[in-house]
Amino acid sequence: MATKLRSSTRLLSTAASSTTVFRGTAFENRAQSILQNNLSMSLRRVGGKSDGGIDLLGWWWLPPLDAIDINTPRRRLRVLAQCKAEKKKIGPKFVRELEGVLHRYLTVSSSSHSSDTRQRNMAPQYPLVALFISESPYTRATLLRAQSSPVPLVLIHIPPVPTSLDTLTDKDEGDGDKWIGSAVWNPALAGIGGLLGGEVEVRWERSLVGWGRPGLWWRNQKLSNWTPEMDSSLEIEELHLQHEDLLLEELAQEAT
Repeated sequence: MATKLRSSTRLLSTAASSTTVFRGTAFENRAQSILQNNLSMSLRRVGGKSDGGIDLLGWWWLPPLDAIDINTPRRRLRVLAQCKAEKKKIGPKFVRELEGVLHRYLTVSSSSHSSDTRQRNMAPQYPLVALFISESPYTRATLLRAQSSPVPLVLIHIPPVPTSLDTLTDKDEGDGDKWIGSAVWNPALAGIGGLLGGEVEVRWERSLVGWGRPGLWWRNQKLSNWTPEMDSSLEIEELHLQHEDLLLEELAQEAT
């Protein structure tokens, strides 16, 4: 009887673990889709045992600080993102952990101890931005911690898709893959002395039916969602991916 009970407990534990992993993976995929389709980010999912604490990795395409007008070719910012599909509100410890991941990434990527010559020669040449994406809201203490962080940081809340969308009259606004609950930037990113020089901001955009989402604005002008075509730079991007995989492996080793 005791053996059967232990066996049943293990099965329940395995099932719960599988459900948690599936939920987390689904949320990572949903977050990736939302950011790419709405906030000018090109990302890839790297979640797993060797992710070094990074779930999404890629680029954010925004106007450069010396841009003449909104049509100036955009610059790329390196994006490191963590995703959490938690039921409880997100506490400030997660912000501290994300700061640690970013600092480890900087240390590993610029380390002179790497045996890979190409990796040493490809030290970070792009500004770094940390993203934390949560399915549950943030506590007040978390928001305050993010605002005081020296790391350029964005907290994004993507709530679960409602079980019923029958009450919505606008099909696009009712698309769960486009919903963003909130997006909060800290001064290290959005302030005048921050990475974006105070030129880019998030504004809440509402449709005629009342639904809305955050949108990007640059110098009081609406920024269209944009990422570069991959065909003309595929070889360069593949080289970057190989480099990133090496960094992630070292990050995973550093974290253990």
